[in-house]
Amino acid sequence: MKTLYLSDLDGTLLGSGARLSPFTAAAIGDLVARGMLFSYATARSYQTARRVTAGLEARIPLIVYNGAMVVDSTDGSFLLQNFFAPGGEPPTEELLSGDVYPIVYAFVDGKETCSFLWERCSDEAKRFLDTRAGDPRLRPVSREAELLQGEVFYLSCIDRPQKLLPFYARYRERFPCLFQQDLYTGDTWLEILPPGASKANAARQLKALLGCRRLVAFGDGLNDLDLFALADEAYAVENAVPELKAAATGVIGRNDADSVARWLQSHWQG
Repeated sequence: MKTLYLSDLDGTLLGSGARLSPFTAAAIGDLVARGMLFSYATARSYQTARRVTAGLEARIPLIVYNGAMVVDSTDGSFLLQNFFAPGGEPPTEELLSGDVYPIVYAFVDGKETCSFLWERCSDEAKRFLDTRAGDPRLRPVSREAELLQGEVFYLSCIDRPQKLLPFYARYRERFPCLFQQDLYTGDTWLEILPPGASKANAARQLKALLGCRRLVAFGDGLNDLDLFALADEAYAVENAVPELKAAATGVIGRNDADSVARWLQSHWQG
């Protein structure tokens, strides 16, 4: 039976240094060359995902931005897209009225952009943006109105948890929302996606695109819960959050032990 194997990146396929080990890259590359259908589903963009997975042969589409987009693995072109509807969405103006200044991912004049109002960004958001220096998508703006431009597909709010929590409570019934600490910095993120966008929905679309009947998933975080609910088999790494372990078919080793690659080597049958 044709099966899609789908892994989260940070905290799952990647080690603690946010890099792919040579062992994992070689092991998965060998399995892919022999016919395994493997991809990943990540909160990262195509650009940053490809950078941290250098050396990995991914020959089928990739799920990025937590399922808001599915992209071609070779050139990053968008195959499936989810946008906020015009007329009141996304809730950028509501966030601004609460003194929360999101990083806004959108297409402006047909170009993928990452817009922000630097002087109003939180210290946490500024630290994140500093790590993306040189990224051609960065679009600093000078006015709040400019944050509302374009076809918006993702909002990232990085701030103090007590400031973000009321917005999470307000929006979680209207939009797919993620409220959690960053794995590497410990900063609190509130991420808001268009209605219908999720890792699970993107995986469902990718399965149909590839003609797969089964899905086997791997993950570590709360943003993998919907994917685990969809999967026929789902494996949490040892360092995963308790909620994901409870939803898993089983628990494998830690991300730093190349556990996803070792499980695939042991269980995939070509």
